[in-house]
Amino acid sequence: MSIDVRSDLAVRGVRVATPVRRPAGAGPSDDGHLVIDGRNAALPIDPASPYEIRDNRVWLGDTDTGLSLGIVHRPRFYDLTTADGVPYEQIARLHGRDVLATTVVQTCIRYAEAERCRFCTIEESLRAGATTAVKTPAQLAEVAAAAVRLDGVRQMVMTTGTTAAPDRGARNLVRAVRAVLAAVPGLPIQVQIEPPRDLAVLDDLRAAGAVSIGIHAESLDDEVRRRWMPGKGAVPMAEYEAAWDRAVAVFGRNQVSTYLLIGLGEDPDELVSGCARLIERGVYPFVVPFRPMPGTLARRDGVPAPAPSLVRDVTTRVAQLLRAADMLGADQRAGCAACGACGVLQAAGA
Repeated sequence: MSIDVRSDLAVRGVRVATPVRRPAGAGPSDDGHLVIDGRNAALPIDPASPYEIRDNRVWLGDTDTGLSLGIVHRPRFYDLTTADGVPYEQIARLHGRDVLATTVVQTCIRYAEAERCRFCTIEESLRAGATTAVKTPAQLAEVAAAAVRLDGVRQMVMTTGTTAAPDRGARNLVRAVRAVLAAVPGLPIQVQIEPPRDLAVLDDLRAAGAVSIGIHAESLDDEVRRRWMPGKGAVPMAEYEAAWDRAVAVFGRNQVSTYLLIGLGEDPDELVSGCARLIERGVYPFVVPFRPMPGTLARRDGVPAPAPSLVRDVTTRVAQLLRAADMLGADQRAGCAACGACGVLQAAGA
């Protein structure tokens, strides 16, 4: 796969209709879910993109890029409603071909504009009526069982908006993981949280049955963190480091990951050096391009997406570090790095 083309697609998107999309929410959104050369891909769907699909191939004008592309079809579990009358699609969404994802608590204490992460739209989907504020363990168990049975889901990701409690929302995930695994024994589940004040909750998440964890910093540069995420950026990096180290001890090397966004203004060399330090810790740095999604403060202020050349440069160098350390996303048991759709690392061999 051409890393040049794949990096370009990650930023500039493609002209195609996709039945599985995420118009808003936590993390990179407003993307269509596709399969490129057999790998999950979440790409911007943009009618102005220079890339189009013909005969299940990706074309740039009259040039066949050499990439095959398949569309992820609408899952059957979306047609169902829970026992208490909520559409399954409002409880959890399909990502890629086989990943079930949910935001267990769809509100965040940091969503007021003065504290909000400028790239996040976690509460926009709630305001649009596309989801519910809180998903109960029973609802999640019901939906997960159906998604596995009807659509072949093979892993699940559970994230949460940050709460005011000392655990920052992690104990809600403990209950959710237990309920899902009681209904679907053996389903690999990744949980995603901010660093909790009491690190013992990491042990509780593992004991509940979660097999991997994402503790997402988005940037390793304190100046960038203060500018892009004034609320979350106030959490000292030392708390992230302590949480990563405890998580590696509990979940294992390469079962802990952190999201890092390319294009926030962080020096590329420093970002790659920071990724090297994370890899030494046993943490997988999942580097993905920043996308100025509708509903974000960044989009409102006209902040552009990064240059595809920057995405290619950072991704290629981080992939080399990961390969040298024998840390591959495909070796993670569940989660964003295991799926790989939002970034280009798997296409780069990591």
